[in-house]
Amino acid sequence: MAFGNGQDDDLADDLSGDEEVEGPFDIEDFDDPSAAAIGRLDLGSVLIPLPEGGQVQVELTPQGAPSAIWVVTPNGRFTIAAYAAPKTAGLWREVAAELADSLRKDKAQVSIQDGKWGREVVGTTPGGDPQAGMVRFIGVDGYRWMIRCVANGPADKMDALAAEARNAVADTVVRRGKNPLPVRTPLPIELPEAMANQLRAAAAQAAQQAQQQQAQQQQAGPARRSAQGSAMQQLRTITGG
Repeated sequence: MAFGNGQDDDLADDLSGDEEVEGPFDIEDFDDPSAAAIGRLDLGSVLIPLPEGGQVQVELTPQGAPSAIWVVTPNGRFTIAAYAAPKTAGLWREVAAELADSLRKDKAQVSIQDGKWGREVVGTTPGGDPQAGMVRFIGVDGYRWMIRCVANGPADKMDALAAEARNAVADTVVRRGKNPLPVRTPLPIELPEAMANQLRAAAAQAAQQAQQQQAQQQQAGPARRSAQGSAMQQLRTITGG
């Protein structure tokens, strides 16, 4: 079943009324697209709700562009991303099978479970340790888009984390755009201006600190030696190292 087809007048009426409808949604389903941003974090291609107490963690490429936006909760973290897909459903089923194969190659214990929108792929570190890492992939086929949600956390908290992730997916809005794209192309992530400014300021501060440390090291010069050798050699002598 495809969600958010962008052409359903009845759904658009529901979204503009008081009746609660479960998504994920296509932004074309809203009579007023600006209403989609209310109560959601606008990341360009996806607008996602944040659970109570959730924090945002940005993963950057080496070039400094955002590659993933993680929502961090006491139970772990999850990320929601959208991809270009055909008009008809079925892409997630293919992707789920590939993810399961990839996890098996990494020696993880893999299970396929029935979820709210179809198959969910679960990978667990071998050994059965409740503190061991676990990953769950949740997918939804939409109209020319596919959502993939990745939840990552300890095994003993995965049920709670999965519930948080599903709730977020169910209220996510996809901004697919009109342009044709190859199937599976990731839809671009755009950070809100305030968040982008914070990242730029943090990056500038980190670069300045690195320059200051480098300058201090250059001024200090090589380690001073006494008659007994360098400070590190003396420490090794004292400690018997």
